Amino acid sequence: MLTARRRTARPRRASGLSADAQRLLDLLNALGSTTFRQMVWQRLSELDLTFAQSQVLFHVNDHPGCPMGDVAKAFGVTLPAVTHIVDRLEQKGLMARGAVPGDRRVTALELTANGRALAQELHATRTRAMEAILTRVSPAERRRIVDGVESLVDAALRASEESRP
Repeated sequence: MLTARRRTARPRRASGLSADAQRLLDLLNALGSTTFRQMVWQRLSELDLTFAQSQVLFHVNDHPGCPMGDVAKAFGVTLPAVTHIVDRLEQKGLMARGAVPGDRRVTALELTANGRALAQELHATRTRAMEAILTRVSPAERRRIVDGVESLVDAALRASEESRP
């Protein structure tokens, strides 16, 4: 455990909140470059999928029939950016567009059978990778990690809601 901490350690230049923010960013970046991400990236590369495409795939899997505009809002990107990603996913046979009942101007997104199967496969890959990491910490540490990340996500959601016009 000490070696893992050394590899992710950064000199503390700031203090207090800024230091904690920087440390957390460093730790999240370190986690992102571990086997956890490498397993997923390897599979995405084999499928010629970008990270953005995989994220849209997951979002539509979790929100079937969602309008493209909702996807753009969820990721904080423009509608043309989402359109480009959806175009690629459609070309790969993973996603289909349809009209929203009552408003033909709005485009709803659905995964194809292949898209749903891929989303499930990638989800299972991510879960196995995280399980492999979590086996290396005690049940008490796992509980603290989950509780801490839940608190962080809750705070991020509150900050996001407060910053909306």
